[in-house]
Amino acid sequence: MTNSIAYDDVLENFKKLLKSNNLKYTTQRELILKIIYDNDGHFTPEDIYNLIKESYPEVKLGIATVYRTLTLLEDAEIVSSISFGTQGKKYEFGLKKHHDHLVCMKCGNIEEFYDETIEKRQEEIAKKFNFEMHNHVMKITGICSVCQAKR
Repeated sequence: MTNSIAYDDVLENFKKLLKSNNLKYTTQRELILKIIYDNDGHFTPEDIYNLIKESYPEVKLGIATVYRTLTLLEDAEIVSSISFGTQGKKYEFGLKKHHDHLVCMKCGNIEEFYDETIEKRQEEIAKKFNFEMHNHVMKITGICSVCQAKR
């Protein structure tokens, strides 16, 4: 799913977020944002750390900076995450068009999807219970077709 907002706008908002939290803008923090923005997919903090180390070996980066920056970005809804319980979280750019996820319990593959019927039904349920819905997260877990074929 493509990003609907320009990177320069995201970066400007990120700089304002850092300033409002009394944090300095650093190359390391921007690279964390850029990796998530530029790469469609879902990443663990370790994935992001390794991508930066591989792509920018000259940049000094600690894994703690990745975790702290992801927390800040998630709190600001610039990134979103999918929880894998004791295995941690995977992060993605959060300003994309709304979508839901199919998650393979064997290989961890994540497939994004959007279904108008599901969206409409959720709105109907919220209305039925006089509930003001602001957002929802749907994660369907199971076994992907590749892992099923291996059985």
